[in-house]
Amino acid sequence: MSGRGAQWDDLAAELDLWGEAGRAARLWWRDDDAVAATPQLHALLRLAGDVPLALAVIPAFARPELAAALAGRPQVAVLQHGWQHVNRADNRGRKSEYPAGRAGAPVAAEIGAGRKRLRALFGARALPVFVPPWNRFDDEFLTMLPAHGIAALSGMATPRLAAPRCPALPPGVALLNVHLDLAAWRGDRGFIGEAPALAALLGRLRAQRCASGIDERPIGILTHHLILDCATAGFIARLIALSRSHRALRWAAVADLL
Repeated sequence: MSGRGAQWDDLAAELDLWGEAGRAARLWWRDDDAVAATPQLHALLRLAGDVPLALAVIPAFARPELAAALAGRPQVAVLQHGWQHVNRADNRGRKSEYPAGRAGAPVAAEIGAGRKRLRALFGARALPVFVPPWNRFDDEFLTMLPAHGIAALSGMATPRLAAPRCPALPPGVALLNVHLDLAAWRGDRGFIGEAPALAALLGRLRAQRCASGIDERPIGILTHHLILDCATAGFIARLIALSRSHRALRWAAVADLL
């Protein structure tokens, strides 16, 4: 890769090494901020096809039409994306719906109400996975998750291979993070670029393959359909095509990861 950045041939070569070792890398796909059956949502569903997709839905604003749009698509799961996706942090802090110091009673009420609303709208499709807006959820609220049937917390992993610090994760609650956000939030919110995206994916794959123990954690890919541009869609489409042609790359359904 020296001098030219990461390319698709580099990814294929890395997957060849996984295959030679008798292993297969697993990806999972999370898309955030769904509330309605928008044209962007329909474009996302066409792009995904039969690939497992986890849609993080904002419970307070979720519309029945969204549930109708997902009918006949068993490969699409629904995750709980906070409650209203509203920033509750003060002006000095990073955006979070669940920052440190927020009163516990409304937090617990929102988690419970969100879970109840998604189950009412989406039935068994609504999985017990909590996705905090802006991928931030203060440790002090972690113990509230199992009381409302939440089985996994999904945020953004650190750049390192090791899982991010989460010392108080309650028994029965797993960590199901994403690792590669394809949106350039500090730029124009378009695609981060093919070379950076491939480099990040390759780095994680190599670290997992070379780890001292067998690392079977799935690598999470994150998109936001409301801002998904042609370049991002093209990258995802090519990744899907590669998974169909290479035996060492698979997409995992969230239900199978819990």
